[in-house]
Amino acid sequence: MPWQGIPLEEALPACERGDTFTVDEIKLVERQTSPPDYLTEADLITLMEKHGIGTDASIPVHINNICQRNYVTVENGRRLKPTNLGIVLVHGYYKIDAELVLPTIRSAVEKQLNLIAQGKANYQQVLQHGLEIFKRKFHYFVDSITSMDELMEVSFSPIAATGKPLSRCGKCHRFMKYIQAKPSRLHCSHCDETHSLPQNGAIKLYKELRCPLDDFELVLWTSGARGKSYPLCPYCFSHPPFRDMKKGMGCNECTHPSCQHSLNSLGIGQCVECDGGVLVLDPTSGPKWRMACNKCNVVVHFFEHAHKVQVAQESCDACDASLVAVDFNKTRTPLPDGETQHTGCVFCDPIFQDVVELKHATMRHSMHRGGGARRGGRGRGRGRRGNPKKPKDKMAALAAYFV
Repeated sequence: MPWQGIPLEEALPACERGDTFTVDEIKLVERQTSPPDYLTEADLITLMEKHGIGTDASIPVHINNICQRNYVTVENGRRLKPTNLGIVLVHGYYKIDAELVLPTIRSAVEKQLNLIAQGKANYQQVLQHGLEIFKRKFHYFVDSITSMDELMEVSFSPIAATGKPLSRCGKCHRFMKYIQAKPSRLHCSHCDETHSLPQNGAIKLYKELRCPLDDFELVLWTSGARGKSYPLCPYCFSHPPFRDMKKGMGCNECTHPSCQHSLNSLGIGQCVECDGGVLVLDPTSGPKWRMACNKCNVVVHFFEHAHKVQVAQESCDACDASLVAVDFNKTRTPLPDGETQHTGCVFCDPIFQDVVELKHATMRHSMHRGGGARRGGRGRGRGRRGNPKKPKDKMAALAAYFV
């Protein structure tokens, strides 16, 4: 923190061994760390020159523009203090396309202009290249304008005062407000950031558990008592942490290798109706336990009134699906001889045949349903172990279980 360094006039003079000094005052000072002060006009000009942005003529015009547009105000000492509008715009641009606020693309354009001046680049080619880049950026920004609208609405409308505290932000660890007005989202007033949520359902706190990647508190999305539900991280939902994940995915599609909420820990087998879907255990569904497809609206009910249902590390030899360990109620156990604990495959174990029931979730919005062949298989590897084994009688067995 160089801004908290000792001023030159207060620095110790050169000292040698044996020098004697008189102590004038002894004191103990207690302080807290603080952020650096706002940039002055001179600081901003220095940074623009460092990144190769602007010329001697355009830099003063730039500073005048951001003041006139109310992005910053000039405070004492010629310091530029960002306004709420300026902060929201920067957050919105960064959320949609970070290059619109980072100095990289502007610096690249300036370098190309210098090449034209030096006779090393063709003017028309540079012009067409720049126009094509910004044309695509403009269309992408228009397609994603809802993200900017959400930030503007939260900051500059009466909705900013609404919402109820729900879950903690992973950055400042303060409660974020859940805004139910469509599109529903979470807003952290301290960080001035808005996080998207899945729509057409209810959102509630998920056992105060946190995401191991960013420390955000998880929330639970549900479409109702007869529908699907799954936990999600508000930050990962809009910022996918892995390459094979897309925006809008919950924990039931997260490929984290060890998180207890991820697909790798709760995935049981391939969906019996759609292509690419995985049946994932819903850990909040007990005592009416179920697993639901993370792609379509298929819901499989099983092991009603069981005390505990867990996904085991072992997999089925026949279909490669994950085994399920079940602890049944003593008075309602379907196991022979009054046994209460059993581990087996949901698709292949004959003991589990009569306690598995296929249904379709009641959804408040349409979902894609694949028309592929019915099949069972392990979903937790996501291709890691290759194609699952498919014995000839697999399709017939599944049809007998689920029709």
